[in-house]
Amino acid sequence: MEKIKHYDGLYGDVEHQPNAGYIFSELIETRSRSFNWVIHPHFHTRLYQIFCIESGEIELSAPVSGKKLATPCIMLIPPTVIHGFEYSEDVVGRILTVSEVLLDGIFQNPSAMTLALSDFQCVLFDAASPEPFQEVLKLLLLIDEELFANRVEKNSLLQAYFSQLFILMYRQLQTNKKENIAEGHHGLKYIHRFQKSIKSSTYPKSIPEFAAELSITSVHLNRICQALAGKSASQMVQEHLIYQAQKYLTHTTYTVSEIAYLLKFEYPNYFAKLFRKHTGVSPKTYREQNQGKM
Repeated sequence: MEKIKHYDGLYGDVEHQPNAGYIFSELIETRSRSFNWVIHPHFHTRLYQIFCIESGEIELSAPVSGKKLATPCIMLIPPTVIHGFEYSEDVVGRILTVSEVLLDGIFQNPSAMTLALSDFQCVLFDAASPEPFQEVLKLLLLIDEELFANRVEKNSLLQAYFSQLFILMYRQLQTNKKENIAEGHHGLKYIHRFQKSIKSSTYPKSIPEFAAELSITSVHLNRICQALAGKSASQMVQEHLIYQAQKYLTHTTYTVSEIAYLLKFEYPNYFAKLFRKHTGVSPKTYREQNQGKM
């Protein structure tokens, strides 16, 4: 099984560990030029990306090899979804990268929209009728401007912009009859389903129970996780719990013991120890550093 590169941060950045409120906006050319306009197949463990391509040529190497996209278009790429591109040197567009934890905080209640936008999507626009695309582009530019400014109620306005952005993209998907071009890597599909199962579980499950839901053995599940993500299945479960804890610590006033209870830990001390192992700081220190951020 071929190992696919994965990044906790942006493409090519093997050291960055984004926090729960991470947002980054950049032009496509900024990063792509340094890689000779070729972005090899990879995925991000906890980052959601929005690619907004105004003009130029873009050919996918993943999830569908050799497919050329018409512009203008927008690609929505959730965590763990493999993607790779080759751009023309005249490409014009932007990339917005957001932490999964931040989006979960904005869209706390599952809906048809959040479900549709949790998979790889290519949102197509009619070049002859530019208004819908320009609306989305305007919001991306407003997010970019607000992100790098120091203004009162910055986080509240960013949340409002994100809500508008996702609603506009969902509406365009409905207009397009939802063209989904993602076939994906076979093993990565299992990881994506595994992560969805982790998120939807309301009680602690063993790895064999998760594997049974996927109709594979726990050995097979661990092999897929190690081969593609470089982590065991249990490590992926633990990472999800830590991200949930980060969300509680950032957005609520629950005590550390209460958060441990909400996440089904029997002993708060074990929760605190696991949290420190994954983040390098105690839950209390993490809260002091991050509370009040998006």
